[in-house]
Amino acid sequence: MSKVWVLQHIRCETLGTIAQALAAANIRPQYVRPFAGQPIPKGMDGAAGLIVMGGPMGVYDHPRYPFLLDEMRLIGQALQEEKPVLGVCLGSQLLAATLGGTVTKGAKKEIGWYPVALTEPAKSNRLWVGIEPSFVAYHWHGDVFELPAGAVSLASSGLTACQAFRYRQNAYGFLFHMEVTATIIQDMVETFADELQEAGVDGRAIVREAMAHLPHLHDIGGPVFQRWANLVKVDPGD
Repeated sequence: MSKVWVLQHIRCETLGTIAQALAAANIRPQYVRPFAGQPIPKGMDGAAGLIVMGGPMGVYDHPRYPFLLDEMRLIGQALQEEKPVLGVCLGSQLLAATLGGTVTKGAKKEIGWYPVALTEPAKSNRLWVGIEPSFVAYHWHGDVFELPAGAVSLASSGLTACQAFRYRQNAYGFLFHMEVTATIIQDMVETFADELQEAGVDGRAIVREAMAHLPHLHDIGGPVFQRWANLVKVDPGD
């Protein structure tokens, strides 16, 4: 069974439904948890891909969280080795920064359930082909990134010009969340209660609305994550 590194930045932001796609593709996730003191791998070390999850810090917070620079080095190595990369939320920002894109604070935090619109190039993209052009996604970010040179924008929202992008054929960044479950959402609302209060966002409403939006979001994310997992080369002998 092939493995992929999974960089997890806070306890509540796990792979979620991405884990199902990996299991279906015979891929083993190997979690690395810097918040628990685990060091970032110095190299891909035989891993067939790399997934970088979300977290409460920003790319520019590396003086406080030095492991972020280690993560960017690992992302760079995965790109150099042409191994599939998937960045979610903070992970997408780290991927963008590794590729030379600027990450800054957005005009307003985007937290909750908001529509995402796919771009024209997304309609023929190997991960997004056949997916409806607009859907409601789950958001939790205050930072935004510029589209890196050589990358292709795949989605936008009313507040954020670039919500998703691809670089070459196997590196993808999604600022919004499709992997979340009801448990993850509840955990995030509880973990980041102070942030919600500061932003004037009703966490109870986010949890209530999850009942209406999650089933369809999983219908969208399921095939997208499965297609990304299929990019990972699994040892035919396993």
